[in-house]
Amino acid sequence: MTRVSFYLLKSTEAEQRQAFACRLVEKAYHQGQQVYIHTDNADHSADIDSALWAIRPDSFVPHQIIENDSDCDSPVLIGHGDNTPPRLMDVLVNLTQQQPLFFSQFERVAEIIDDNDHIKQAGRERYKFYKQRGYELDTHSI
Repeated sequence: MTRVSFYLLKSTEAEQRQAFACRLVEKAYHQGQQVYIHTDNADHSADIDSALWAIRPDSFVPHQIIENDSDCDSPVLIGHGDNTPPRLMDVLVNLTQQQPLFFSQFERVAEIIDDNDHIKQAGRERYKFYKQRGYELDTHSI
């Protein structure tokens, strides 16, 4: 069964949430896991794509944005909207305000919640959703 981890950030800045997501993805990649990052829209996907290139000067995380006609063989994929991963992957990093319908195909789901009221409220709803359905939950204060 899918394990869901909530990461609670003290910052309200979107850049801090994005930076934490990139560090989490980098760590999972270096542990040999395949990661799918789910974003709100094409602009958000492009922002995450750029951020992954700039994590650290000595870091490299091979990744790509899913496009309808692309060959998606990178270990880290970025998608939005109704895009679903083209194959089974290990970790879902959800950067949207609702749980994707396909979340249960992953071993792990990472929900990153910052101190923004709107993001916190949406995170509470997702937490309740997962808990009511019996998913294993853990919370980490960052």
